[in-house]
Amino acid sequence: MAKPPSRQSQIITAVFLDKYSDGATSIPFSRQDLFDACSKHGIEPLKNMGDGAVYSYRYRAKWPPAIMDRQPKGKEWVILGRGIAQYEFRLVDRSNILPNRHLVSTKVPEATPEIIKRYAFTDEQALLARIRYNRLIDIFFGIAAYSLQNHLRTTVDAIGQIEIDEIYVGIDRHGRHFVIPAQAKVGNDKIGYAQLYQDLAYCAEKYPRLMCRALAAKFMPGGTIALFELTIDGESVKIVQERHYDLVPEGDISEAELDSYNARAGAE
Repeated sequence: MAKPPSRQSQIITAVFLDKYSDGATSIPFSRQDLFDACSKHGIEPLKNMGDGAVYSYRYRAKWPPAIMDRQPKGKEWVILGRGIAQYEFRLVDRSNILPNRHLVSTKVPEATPEIIKRYAFTDEQALLARIRYNRLIDIFFGIAAYSLQNHLRTTVDAIGQIEIDEIYVGIDRHGRHFVIPAQAKVGNDKIGYAQLYQDLAYCAEKYPRLMCRALAAKFMPGGTIALFELTIDGESVKIVQERHYDLVPEGDISEAELDSYNARAGAE
């Protein structure tokens, strides 16, 4: 027997269909519209309507069938913030940012404290910790980078409330300053447009004089860490660069591998 749709699925579907018209690419709605849809369609409201009905679909959950059926080929609906308690369904190019399994991986001596490995609560937390303790931001971007804050929840004027997994600031040999919003993805969580859009908007508003370089990280099978520098081009997420790293005991890096790294660096 098919499981009935959840209340959050019923609510987000009702709001979408009430406002959708053929050919629409942008559908504004508000938190009040969520309550109005509940009243109109006889759905019991959620205790936390913003988080319950919007947050999961903004970042993680798969769209209900009625919304997916209205995604043209190569496109997908995302939810973007448009201010305090204001949102937008926007049709963008489908994001398919996955690690390139044919990309060579670089071995890095593992520097994560054993006690951190033992007590990290989630895969996402473990991924962020490994990036931090092994200075992978520094290695990836070629700058000196420092974790400023993690699990940041704040507001952006044009978007409303946002969350960022971790924020780094850095400096290069020329003295230029950088801000690096980092998002960590594990399991089936995908690197998407909505998270990147808010990360870039936050940096533009809060750190307008710093160079923003947005980072996404994902665990690959076997524990390899894939790092991406990303940007938005029109309605598409684009990869600026991608690198893969294996954290290993120092003794697992052979002389031949060191020679290959030297040769690779010389060729770039």
